[in-house]
Amino acid sequence: MIPANHYTLSHRRLSYFAPFTVVFITVLLVGFLSARLYCYVKTPNVDLKGKRHMYLYIPTGTDFGGLLKIFKEKDMLMNERSFIYISQRKHYDSRVKPGRYKIQSGMNNNELVNLLRSGRQEPVKLNIQSARTIAELAGRLSHQVEADSSSLMKFFLDPASLKPYGIDTYNVFVLFIPNTYEMFWNTSAMQLLNKMSLEQTIFWNPGRRRLLSSTGMSIEQVVTLASIVEKETNKDQEKPDIAGVYINRLKKKWPLQADPTIIFAWQDYSIRRVTARHLKIDSKYNTYTHTGLPPGPVCIPSISSIDAVLNFRHHGYMYFCAKEDLSGSHNFAASLAEHNKNAKKYQQALDRLNIR
Repeated sequence: MIPANHYTLSHRRLSYFAPFTVVFITVLLVGFLSARLYCYVKTPNVDLKGKRHMYLYIPTGTDFGGLLKIFKEKDMLMNERSFIYISQRKHYDSRVKPGRYKIQSGMNNNELVNLLRSGRQEPVKLNIQSARTIAELAGRLSHQVEADSSSLMKFFLDPASLKPYGIDTYNVFVLFIPNTYEMFWNTSAMQLLNKMSLEQTIFWNPGRRRLLSSTGMSIEQVVTLASIVEKETNKDQEKPDIAGVYINRLKKKWPLQADPTIIFAWQDYSIRRVTARHLKIDSKYNTYTHTGLPPGPVCIPSISSIDAVLNFRHHGYMYFCAKEDLSGSHNFAASLAEHNKNAKKYQQALDRLNIR
C-alpha cells in the first residue's frame, strides 16, 4: 500500500513543473509558427524554370481565383498555399489589380504580393506604324495592348467617342503620330486616344505650328495631304517636291488626281495600276472627280511625310510620274505635254512587265 504522503509529494512535483512545461510547449509552438511564417514570407517561391524573369499578364476583371489559375498554367509557384496565406494576410486576395508585371525568378511571397498589390506594372513599348485602314490599325494595336481589335474599332468608329478629340471617323488617323510610346498593357481605347492626343500636342510644337501657318492649312489638311505623299513615294528626298505639286494644284483649284485616294476608295490594296475603270468609282475620295483634299487621310503618314508637306518645295511643277526604270523615283513636269511623254515611258515599262 502506497503511503498517502507519496501522492501528495508527486502532486506537488507535478504542480511545480507544470508552468515550465506550458512555457516550454508555448515556446516550441511559437518557434514553429515563427519559422513557418518566416519560410512563407522570406523563402523563394517563384521558379521560372531557368529564366531570370518573365512578364505576367493579369487581364482586367481577374479575381484571386483567376490569378491562381494563371499561376498554375505558368507553373511558377513552388508553394501555392504559402502564397495564398501571405495574400490573405496582406488583403491582396480581394484587391487583384490587372496589368503587366515583371516577375523575377527566386522572388519570395512578400516580394511577389507587394509587387502585384502595388499595381506597379511594366509599361509596353507601343509601336505606331503607318496603317491604311482603321481595321489594320486596330489589329496592330491589339497585339500590343489588352484591348481586342473589335473593341478598339468600335471606339475609333464611334462619333461620340471621337468628339472630345475634335475629330470624326474620317480623320481618326490625324491623332496618330508614328513613333514608339510607353503605355500600360491594360490601357483602354479611350486612354489610348488620350495618350495620342497628348502626343499630338507635343508633336505640333511651336516650330511646326509656324510652318503650318505658312501653308494656310489646318493640321487635319496637312496630315491628309501627307498621307497621299506617303503613298506616292518612299523616297524622303522627293516628298517635298511631290507635296509642292499637290499644293500647286490646290492653289489653282485643280483636281489632285492622286492615285492613292482611288485605291483607298476601292479598299483594294492589290491594285498596282490605276486604270480608267477605277476612276469611275463614286466616292468622296475620288480626287479625279472631286476637287480639293479628300475627307481625311488615306493612311497614317510618317513624320517625314508630314514634315515634307510643312516644308514643301516651291517650284513650278504641276505633274509627276513614276520613272520608267521602276526605281520608285519620279519625273516632274511643268507642262502637260512634258508629263504625257513621261507617262508614256512609264506605261510602256508596265506593259513590258505585263502589269495590268
